[in-house]
Amino acid sequence: MKRLDMRQLKQLAHELRWETLEAVSKTGGHLSSSLGVNELTVALHYVFDMPEDDIIWDVSHQCYPHKILTGRREKMSGLRQSGGISGFCKRKESVGSICSKTRQCAKDNALSAEGPNVSGPPYSGPAIKPILDSVHVPADMKRLDMRQLKQLAHELRWETLEAVSKTGGHLSSSLGVNELTVALHYVFDMPEDDIIWDVSHQCYPHKILTGRREKMSGLRQSGGISGFCKRKESVYDSFGAGHSSTSISAAQGMSVAKSLLNKRRNNCIAVIGDGAITGGMAYEAMNSAGYLNSRMIVVLNDNGQVSLPTGTPSAGGTVPASQLSTYTSNLLVSKPFQDFRDFAKGFNKLLPEDVQSLNKRIDEYARGIVSGGTLFEELGFYYVGPVDGHDLDNLIPILEKLRDSPNQKPVLLHLKTTKGYGYPPAEAASDRMHGVAKFDVATGMQVKGKAANPSLTSVFANALIDAATEDRSIVGITAAMPGGTGMDIFGRRFPKRTFDVGIAEQHAVTMGAGMACEGVKPFVCIYSTFMQRGYDQVVHDVAIQNLPVRMILDRAGLVGNDGPTHHGCYDLAYMGTIPNLTIMAPSDEIELRNMVKTCADYDDGPTVLRYPRGTGYGAKTLQKVFGYELENGEIPTKGEPIPIGKGRIIRRPGGFAVNGEARARGKDRNDRVAVLSLGTRLHESLVAAQEVEDADPTLGVTVADARFMKPLDVDLVRELVKDNSVLITIEEGSIGGFGDHVLHFLALDGALDEGKLKFRPMVIPDTLFEAGSQYEQYEQAGLNSEHIRGTILRLANRVNVPVLQDV
Repeated sequence: MKRLDMRQLKQLAHELRWETLEAVSKTGGHLSSSLGVNELTVALHYVFDMPEDDIIWDVSHQCYPHKILTGRREKMSGLRQSGGISGFCKRKESVGSICSKTRQCAKDNALSAEGPNVSGPPYSGPAIKPILDSVHVPADMKRLDMRQLKQLAHELRWETLEAVSKTGGHLSSSLGVNELTVALHYVFDMPEDDIIWDVSHQCYPHKILTGRREKMSGLRQSGGISGFCKRKESVYDSFGAGHSSTSISAAQGMSVAKSLLNKRRNNCIAVIGDGAITGGMAYEAMNSAGYLNSRMIVVLNDNGQVSLPTGTPSAGGTVPASQLSTYTSNLLVSKPFQDFRDFAKGFNKLLPEDVQSLNKRIDEYARGIVSGGTLFEELGFYYVGPVDGHDLDNLIPILEKLRDSPNQKPVLLHLKTTKGYGYPPAEAASDRMHGVAKFDVATGMQVKGKAANPSLTSVFANALIDAATEDRSIVGITAAMPGGTGMDIFGRRFPKRTFDVGIAEQHAVTMGAGMACEGVKPFVCIYSTFMQRGYDQVVHDVAIQNLPVRMILDRAGLVGNDGPTHHGCYDLAYMGTIPNLTIMAPSDEIELRNMVKTCADYDDGPTVLRYPRGTGYGAKTLQKVFGYELENGEIPTKGEPIPIGKGRIIRRPGGFAVNGEARARGKDRNDRVAVLSLGTRLHESLVAAQEVEDADPTLGVTVADARFMKPLDVDLVRELVKDNSVLITIEEGSIGGFGDHVLHFLALDGALDEGKLKFRPMVIPDTLFEAGSQYEQYEQAGLNSEHIRGTILRLANRVNVPVLQDV
């Protein structure tokens, strides 16, 4: 086995499991015990050198894989048969068997942890889930014993898998905290006690255990339950989330409030991952909690997955983008997992001072075992760990002790977990199946329709690679989202020019500002919704100093199933108020390439380039709907810079070509309407314009692409106002964005003074849009082609609009 690599060892374990199954199926014997130590057997024989090293199997009824690996594979047909090999270890049978024990030896052994009973594809869970069926709210768990709790965890894992396979969602994060969720709800009493899930994308098992099992079929669907915790959805959701690093602050606030109100119980638990704890807000909260001695428990869920995906080539290598992750990993290597007895030895530090003095010698001994002078202790926390986050036997009593402690000091419980635990396809995937589409549970294969056109994210990434190939000063920065922003693609081409800073948007912006000071061209690539967290840095560190930082906002507009915490609705409004910014939005993939090149070439100040989630349109649509004349019918592969602050008219009355029909339309200014679009609503605007003209031969519709919100193309706006009696703006942003900028200019320019212009801004309404598809959300927002068509017809007096008292 020594010559095998990790992939081959995993394959060996898979084959060994089935060899054991097939052998025992013919002879009978102790099956499940052997299957349960299958991987352990492979690991032990790979790491140690038998017979010089000794491996002793307690009871030894689980030794069948060991026998197969130690020269007795051909003898397994005689397992437990007359004249055959024993079902236990026997010294005289092989030099690889040190001793044997009987069933009686196992009486003092603790129950083995029940892991998920999976071997290889096809994967399947239990046909019935009797324990889970009996749990409707967390209080129903209190009567369960340890064996039943383990069974519940097993059933809960498969319930989560089966639910997410039908809807898609955040899978592996939920699988990784499966046992922790069971332990927390068993030990604590929600809703009186508060459990705050950081980000809360790992909350699916929590939702199932808190009365929402029957609603999981609507997970992240229109009209269904959220993929995150929401206070209005359940009394068991202590705090809503979607962005990271907020849980410790919220838990501290709840703890302080409970103390001020003299509440009898004060249990506040923040569950935060090793990715989320890289966010500066988490450190701010820990610093405050330690200073104020706030009673709370912070559970650090350490799974080594900081970025999405972790392992993207970058200037820091392929390790997790966090020195803290390196630190906690070193803790895991240097300190063995704590079991409850180890924890109890050091628990003296949480007892009242008089008891501490009585146990001083025990405390001194324990300090060397459990403490190690960790960073967390320096911040004022009592550190417990590391603990196996999948081991209920130790996790539950440790949590019970922490719950019952009279101390008023914050505690950090450090758990080591595996993201995607218990589902081999997730554990093996590079992204651990973090966010998945619908998938086949039996194989892990996701049901994804092949996109006809590349995603806008990949278009951006490849355009940036083109620019960076010509300009060595271009670098990319991301805040733990390389996969979502295209930095994984850029990083594979330019690893030394790719910087993943972890969940640290503020740092990312100011780091880019520092780079710009030295003449580097930073592209700071962050989701629109996450850039909200770096707003002060955009103002203070970039705009005031007029530094040429290129801020690339992916996921602008409505994003679909992730819902209101992830919509990029507000960037036009919050960026539009800042002087010195140049703000642009492409209408299609050609314009996106051109704007990347424009940003790369522009050194006179900071730029903002926003684009939505989705794919390009493809050459056929670009020619038919947008009027592009493409050479050989192919989309250009290279971007060309466009003039700063200059928009374009895409179609005039009658279509793209000027002919007799076009001249006949809209002879009177009152029969002419202009639609001015910013971003990818241009497609819907062009469709609506054609539909209007097809239905009414007298109306003429002009459609223009603003391209820029700042600086606004005032010459284009004036031309549209001069030629048309109606001007409609449309954008994928909230109130206060592009339409308001146009209206402000019109008012100052006197275009509204004589009452000869009707103006309507079409924006994302002032409300929160819950989970659903992007199309459904834009339908609700009233920004699809039929809504634009209706607005044109109303303002052109082609339809009667009932007045309020008639409705």
